[in-house]
Amino acid sequence: MNSMNNIKEDISKRFENVIFEEVSKQQLSVDMKKDNIHSALAYLKSSGWDQLTFLTCVDWIEIKKFQLVYVLMNWDEGITINLRTEIDRDNPIMDSIISIFPGAEYYERDVHEFFGVNFPGNPNYEKDLFLEIWDDMPPMRKDFDPLAYSKRKFPDREYKAEFIPEGDEL
Repeated sequence: MNSMNNIKEDISKRFENVIFEEVSKQQLSVDMKKDNIHSALAYLKSSGWDQLTFLTCVDWIEIKKFQLVYVLMNWDEGITINLRTEIDRDNPIMDSIISIFPGAEYYERDVHEFFGVNFPGNPNYEKDLFLEIWDDMPPMRKDFDPLAYSKRKFPDREYKAEFIPEGDEL
């Protein structure tokens, strides 16, 4: 499997309703249904895309969806595949992929903390990773209001700036 056309043809034969976007000569995005993600990841890993470079999330608040993006690298071919799927924003659940890519544990924890996506099958997805003692909505969601959060959490302070001209001593 060495050309982008061969890759697209192979994926199309194995998975229904996929949409391709050639990002560049070396990068392909593949949109597919949530139910196919695990089998697609397992297949791609066995076909040479054996590095999960990262997992991220995009908040499409207007359509009430999150888009999960799994980025895989095939070092022999020099080709990256972005495997993308949408999940419900109001009930964001995606089964963990740590049985396929064990290193995904930390990516899933990150996406859980910052977007609120639950990853059943990852025993540690609810453990704090970056946001220790966080007690508000996930901060990367588009409906998170950082100004309102700051006003709730931190009291107003009055600052009295004291400037010392250069060369003067206290």
